[in-house]
Order: sequence, then C-alpha cells, then structure tokens
Amino acid sequence: MLLHHYLSTLALAGVVYAINGTVTDYAPQINQACPNVTTDPLLRVFTPLNQSLHPDEEEYVHTRLTTVIPNEWNNWIGNGSAIGYNLSAFNITSFPKIGIAISGGGYRAAQYGAGVLSAFDARNESAKAAGTGGLLQVTSYLSGLSGGSWITGSIYMNDFPTIKDLVYGNGNSTQGWQLNLPLATPDGTDVFSRENQLWYGSILWSVYSKAGVGIDTSLTDPWARMISYHFLNQTSRANFFSNDSAHGAGQLWSNVPLIPSWQQHQVPFPIIQADSRPVGSNLTTVLDPASTVYEVDPVSHFESDQMITPLEFGSWDPQLSAMVNITYGGTHLNNGQPDNDTACTTFFDQTGFMMGTSASLFNGGLNDTHAYKQILDRVRNTIQGFDQNAAKAILLVLSRQLAKFRTRADDVANWPNPFYNLTSKQSFQDVNSDWLELIDGSSNQENVPVGQQFVRARGLDVIVAVDASSDIQNSWPNGSSLVTSASRITSLLQSSHRSFPPLPGNTDQFVSTGVNMRPTFFGCFPQQNPPEYPIVIYLPNSPPLNGDDPVTNTGTFQLDYPLAHTQLFLDQVHANVIGGFVPNANSPDPNFGKCLQCVAIDRARYQVNPPPARSSICTQCFQQYCFDPNNLTSASALTGRKLQFVNPDPEGVSALSGFLSQSKVALILGFIGLLLVVAGLSVFLLWRKRRAREAEYHKVMQLHDEDEPPFVHHDQYRDSSTSETVYELSDVPDTAYVPEEHR
Repeated sequence: MLLHHYLSTLALAGVVYAINGTVTDYAPQINQACPNVTTDPLLRVFTPLNQSLHPDEEEYVHTRLTTVIPNEWNNWIGNGSAIGYNLSAFNITSFPKIGIAISGGGYRAAQYGAGVLSAFDARNESAKAAGTGGLLQVTSYLSGLSGGSWITGSIYMNDFPTIKDLVYGNGNSTQGWQLNLPLATPDGTDVFSRENQLWYGSILWSVYSKAGVGIDTSLTDPWARMISYHFLNQTSRANFFSNDSAHGAGQLWSNVPLIPSWQQHQVPFPIIQADSRPVGSNLTTVLDPASTVYEVDPVSHFESDQMITPLEFGSWDPQLSAMVNITYGGTHLNNGQPDNDTACTTFFDQTGFMMGTSASLFNGGLNDTHAYKQILDRVRNTIQGFDQNAAKAILLVLSRQLAKFRTRADDVANWPNPFYNLTSKQSFQDVNSDWLELIDGSSNQENVPVGQQFVRARGLDVIVAVDASSDIQNSWPNGSSLVTSASRITSLLQSSHRSFPPLPGNTDQFVSTGVNMRPTFFGCFPQQNPPEYPIVIYLPNSPPLNGDDPVTNTGTFQLDYPLAHTQLFLDQVHANVIGGFVPNANSPDPNFGKCLQCVAIDRARYQVNPPPARSSICTQCFQQYCFDPNNLTSASALTGRKLQFVNPDPEGVSALSGFLSQSKVALILGFIGLLLVVAGLSVFLLWRKRRAREAEYHKVMQLHDEDEPPFVHHDQYRDSSTSETVYELSDVPDTAYVPEEHR
C-alpha cells in the first residue's frame, strides 16, 4: 500500500514538472466533469465577521506550525540564550506565525526578493553564520505580486531549491533564470531574426491553443508565456528556441501540493496577488485604494484585491468575501453552480498565467519616471515604458494574435467570473458580468502584498515587507505601499483585516526619517495582550551599506541582466540584509542577526500574561530598529550612501552579446573570407618563391581586364531568410597568374 502511494506520488509529481509535453499544453481543458457541488461545492462564501480558511490551508499551516517549525526554531535560535532568553519560561503553546511579502517591480523585484530569501535561508552558510539564515524555515506564508510573483511561482514550481540553484541553475534539476536573454527579444534586438521568429511562433501557438477552446485571451497570455521561459523549469539555454519541451506550459498552480517539499510541510503557504478593474470601465489610471472591492462608484475609480493560492481564487474584501476552487478557476458559474455536470474547465490555472496575471500592467502603471500612465494604447498602436525593441516585439506578437483571434479586452487578464450572479453578493461590482478583468497587483498602489497577510482568519504575528518599489528618483522606495495598505485597512477593511501598526504619517516622513533606506520594525509597542496588530519588518531596497555604487535600483522595464549584474545584484542585497545598519557609519551591524531573532520571537512573550520583559540584548535591538512615533529618527544618520545607479556592465557585454547574435551570419562569412584571404596570400607567396626558382623554365602570362572581378558572387552563401545575396572577397588563387602550360 505504501509503495502504491509512493508511486502515485511520483506520478503526480510528474504532472507538476511536466518533463514532457508541448507548448500547446497551455490550453485549458473544457467540458470536463464537475465535482458533486452538493457535497463538494466549487464556491464558498463567508462574511468578514465569519471568516474561515480553506480546510486544506488550515491543515497545512497548522501541521507545519506544530510538527516542523518547532524544530526549525530550535535550529535557528536554540533555547534563546544567545539573545538573552530562556524560551522554556515563555510557556510557548505555538510559535509566532510569520509571513513574507515580496513586492512588484519586474526583474528588479524578482531579484531583490531572491536576494532577501537567500539571506533568510539556513541552507546559505553565510546567512546562517550571520544569524539571519533560519527565518525562511520558520515562515508560514509567502506572498508575491507582479515581479514578486515571479520569484514566488518560480521557487515553488522548482520544488523550493536554494536561490543559487534557482537563479543560476545547478545543471540538473534547475536550469536557471537566463536573465541575460531579454524577456521580449531573447535572440537580440532584431525581432525578425530566425530564432526570435521561431520563439514568437512557439509563444503564439500556446496562446492559440487556449483561444481555440473558446477561452478569451489577451496580451497577458503571451506575456505569461514569455515569463514562463525564464521562471518555470524545462527551459535551458540549449533548448530556449526549440520546442523540445513545453517550456512551463501545463504546469498548474493547483499542483503545488504535489511537490515533495510541500508534502513534507517544508515550505510556506504561497499566495499570488492581483488587482481588478470593473468590467467595461476601460480604466487606464491608478486604481483608488480608498474604494471598496468592485464597488460601483460613478465618481471615484474602483479596485479590488484578488488572491490566488494553490487551493483557491477570490477575495477577502468585505464586498465579496468568496473563494472558488482554483482547479476549476476557468469555469463559468451562475450563483456558484456550473451549467451542467460536464461544464467545468480545468488546466486554466497555468502557473505562468497566474504570474502573468499578477504582472499584467498593460492597462496602466508607473513608468520609470514614476508617473502613472497608460501602457498599451491600441488606438495609436503604441506601448509605453518598454524600450523600442521590446515594444516592437510585444506589439508584433499582439498583432499576430489578434489577426487570428479577437479578444474581449487586450490590456487585462481575462478570467471567467466564478462569482457571477451570487445572490448573497448583489453589491459586488461584477456580480452581473460573465468575466473579470484582472490586472497588475500593484495597480491600487499597494505594491507590497501584505494585505492578504493581515486577514484576521490567518492570524499572523510577524510580516516581513520586502519592498523593491521604484517610487522616487533613482528608483528607490519611499514607503508609499505601506502607507496605502494602512490607509485601506483603516478605512475599508477593519471588519475583515487586523489593524496596521503605527507608521510614518506619509511618504515624506518615510524619507525624512530614513526609514525608506534601512530595515525597520513597526509595531514593537502594542498596547494590548494579545497584541492588536502584527509586527511588520520592513526591508526596503537600499544602497549598499559600505558606500559602494548601487546596482539594485534598476528600472522596472529593464528586461535583461548580464550574469555579472545579477550576481552583483544578489550580493548587494545579501550584504544589506545580513548587515542591518549602524547609525552614522558605513559598517554592517554585527548583531543584526540577533536583532532579527529578537523581533521574530517577540510575540511569543505575549503568550504569558503579563509578558516577561525583553532581554537587554533585544531591548538594545528594538531601540535601534523599532519605529517610535514619539522619537523620530533622521535620514542624516545614513551616511556615505550613494544613490545613483551605476551600470556594472559598462562595456556593454549584453549589448555585444545581442550584436553577436544578430550579426552571426555576416560574422561567420567574414571570418570565412578572412581565412580565404590568408590562405590565398600563403599560396601567392609560395607561388612567387617557386616562380623565382623556375623563371628560366616558364613564361609569365599577362593579366587581362576581362579576368574575374575582385568580388565574386557565391550562391551557396545566399541567406535563405532574405532575398539578399552575401558577397565576400574573392579567393586569391582565382586571380593568381598561372603558367600557360598549366592552363
């Protein structure tokens, strides 16, 4: 029986990794048998005051928290003596529940999130030595949006390897992110090169396969497939332009529970976040974070947060408070019911499409000048933000897509609406729409997905906010995401979400206090027991502590990174995370690892009433890192930091790579021509030497004007992809003098 279960597990794991398959595995499967909705409903509905987790989420998190995490806490901080505690005195019934939230910001955010996770990973020896390695192992939730969803999806679909193996590949189970191949033009700037055209063809075949079964597509679909080539498994440098694998097609988000690390409860529970605009509104402006979920408001804009877990898709916001089984996420439901017993859709929850949905920024977004603008303009056939070559490529793919299949909305992710006609949710904005229009998870200016971790039913104690936003000059964050989230919770979500801890009053204060440039702990001084809010550990992308030139504040629309840049990027993030900060100094804090341990375990003190006093070590840490509204710090304490990005690839290695790729035919022919010239010169010199020796035996013939021209035409070098003929220098022997008797 156990052997059968083991073999079944292996077979199911094959579904996760989809070792074989084709790019058309991206197509959902329609007209599938539905579960018995009487005993196994596809939809669950609740209220803000009567929240409940999915039973499988509750079971997974509880089992991990009670059977795995206690050992990981022991591995990380032991009995607490190194930070001045005797943990046995805390009478801990359950350890603090911790979540990590990774912001959006394209490749910048994906790499920043990767660097932070690596610095928290006990498998990283330098992180473990610094005392920060171990936090990841005791984490219960991991959420990401937009670029943060790319690292989130990538690490789970590759079975949670080390960041080193995930980003660079290990030559075995992981192939790396291949960030040196541009996201939209992997073969270089010529979108019409043979390899680029083959690749676009594969991308489009995936999209056609989905559209062909009657599911509306959009620009988000080819975008999702482009992302998959880098962040899902199956793609290497060797097979990037071939169809030897499915390149991530067929890898389902609902299959995360099949990966070995999940089955052993070794990994946090993952969440991907997306926003939504009201169907038919065609909004291209920033969504108003003060508006309720999908609420119709003729004056203000609208917004909603959608949550995508391996189990469910839906929203905790009061106006909806409903979830659908993600396995059947592509099914049209009417008041929670499918049309018939075989009207269900499966395979809609492609992981690439989940990541693409969370990063679907085409209706509008922040450009690299920090202004919110419309991205895709179909009237003018333009796309903003991207460089000229990437824009040309994206528009080319979209034009070919639309030539074959029309879409209902080009600039969003089109989702069948599972919440259509819910009788108990008639105030829900899209209750009468067959479709949902999902967009980038930061469209309401909440770029760090902490909101899902403030949900009351989840009961988190500590939330790590990993902020790689590009809010201000030089592409650094200014805390606007947390300010927006706090405002939204206070004004709209008090019934469904826990309170936010005290923050700087606005983004200007985030900057003036220096909080946007260093790690900060919010919520250190609760007034109640149990505490009225979780602790938030804020980790903003910031310049190197030691005053080095920064390389992590890149543009959101930078779509390729040379390997050397990625390595330096991750190194700088790692050094900053394990280094904390020391006021008025450029040296790392040797005690930051202990301070991180102090803040992570702190809520355990509140299981005793009254709570035991903080240790002297932890008290010093909290004085240095906690935000105190009554004792504001100053940005002037952050001395010697360089703010302006410096390109670590000044010689243009990536540009050279693109040139070599684009010009390889001409270069090869030129090299052949050079070899022929050298060979011809050699023959000519040998011939002259021989002629001198045998002059008395031979007569030299005269060269005539009608001899071969200095350039000759070789049909065998004709480029089959063009009508042009390639010319090269003629061979020297063809124009050499030859003795008459040898003619």
